[in-house]
Amino acid sequence: MYCLLTADNIRRSIPLLLINRHKNLVHRQIACANIPPTYLYPANTTTKTLRTMERKLFLKNGLAALGIAFVAPLASACKKDSDISADTGEDVTNTGTGSTTCTVAPSETEGPFPTKQPSSYVRSDIRDDRTGYKLTATLTIGKVSNSCAALGDAIVDIWHCDRAGNYSEYGGTGMQSTDYTGVHFLRGRQTTDSNGQVVFTSIFPGWYSGRATHIHVHIYDASGTSLKVTQIAFPEGSGTALALVNGYEKGMSGYTYNANDNIFSDDSAGVEMSAVSGNLTDGFALAIKLNVP
Repeated sequence: MYCLLTADNIRRSIPLLLINRHKNLVHRQIACANIPPTYLYPANTTTKTLRTMERKLFLKNGLAALGIAFVAPLASACKKDSDISADTGEDVTNTGTGSTTCTVAPSETEGPFPTKQPSSYVRSDIRDDRTGYKLTATLTIGKVSNSCAALGDAIVDIWHCDRAGNYSEYGGTGMQSTDYTGVHFLRGRQTTDSNGQVVFTSIFPGWYSGRATHIHVHIYDASGTSLKVTQIAFPEGSGTALALVNGYEKGMSGYTYNANDNIFSDDSAGVEMSAVSGNLTDGFALAIKLNVP
């Protein structure tokens, strides 16, 4: 009895490989035709010897010898869930509920990491060196005292954390150990057009302990008078962008969902809830209307 084990035949996807062990003996049967004698070795080869031969063969020929048909499925099986989702380009569409009626957006705290000099960061692309799934955020500002008509020339500041849950301009403390005091990523200011809209290019935010994923917003009138400080929430659960992103490297273990978030838990009308659509390959689009008094 003889058996065959070569990179060449692995590449040709040999359909039958049966392995039976009895003590330290290996019995292999491979269905092949026209096997050259030089490729054969006795079936009573010991496990130790066989493994040594296989290892030398593998090292000699390298991964390329295994062929694309063999390597591709193996590489796919080793991918993280987020990578696999990115390949499939799975699309999500969540309509959101933000300001579907003429309601003033809730007032919220600026939090511990507001932009220190927002007028210095008038820009639409706020990513700087931060990497992550692209997020295009369109904010529409309406004025309740004018039947929620679009408010042009309003100044809009936004800021949020990166994929790891860290903010720029802060750090080196117990609240945020990573020191980002000298950089200004994921912060920006724009002025609304005649449709009351601003558009920012950013990344999908990560999260940190005690908070759901969110974006901070501060709205001023054309003269710079503060009109509203609020926050933007993200849809969550199966079939959402939040589920696809899966907390980036952190995963979702220990994540605080909107219902338990100390900011969003009382937003029963969902005024702060955005609409998010897209996929991991092309990125996501966020849209929300926020009304000021």
